[in-house]
Amino acid sequence: MNFKYTYWFFEEALSSRFCDTLIKYGNEQKESLALTGNRTDPSKLTQDEKLDLMKTRNSNIVWLSDQWIYKEIQPYINSANKNAGWNFDWDWSEACQFTKYKLNQHYGWHRDSFNEPYGEENILEYRNKVRKLSVTCLLSDPNNYEGGELEFQPRDQDDPNIILSTKHLRKKGTIIIFPSYIWHRVKPVTKGTRYSLVVWNIGYPFK
Repeated sequence: MNFKYTYWFFEEALSSRFCDTLIKYGNEQKESLALTGNRTDPSKLTQDEKLDLMKTRNSNIVWLSDQWIYKEIQPYINSANKNAGWNFDWDWSEACQFTKYKLNQHYGWHRDSFNEPYGEENILEYRNKVRKLSVTCLLSDPNNYEGGELEFQPRDQDDPNIILSTKHLRKKGTIIIFPSYIWHRVKPVTKGTRYSLVVWNIGYPFK
């Protein structure tokens, strides 16, 4: 699918108070190592598997499903979906992923969407659906960290090597929304800690 906009953004959409509250709340929860692919339990990884994982993804996460978070963010998802011209049908937001990127932590090139819809082993709201819209909310003061830039690689372009940087979108409370099939990465943090919130929004497969 080709669209005019690879991503849509709202600068400083979330209040500083909301961001600070979310960081405090997220830091109060038990965190775990972020995983990829079919990995489901960090405690079962061998040392070699852990080292291999960290070549691609190295961050710490907390899962959140509080309604006050969705209530704040979902209006922006609907607005971006319309204004960017995507007009994807979606009807459910997955659990929110509160993510900490500390020194040298990163996430290499990847897509959020999977090759197949969610199966019967998932909860009712997930079954037979696919990820359509991804959301990244920047929670940190940009003066508190360096690096950690979110970048996109729209591989359906004429130049498959083109990289779109969002380095200019570092303000606290900024929301960036994009189709879940777009390749993207978070570059290594070189100083401080980058806090973000990621939300995937799902619906029945594209027709």
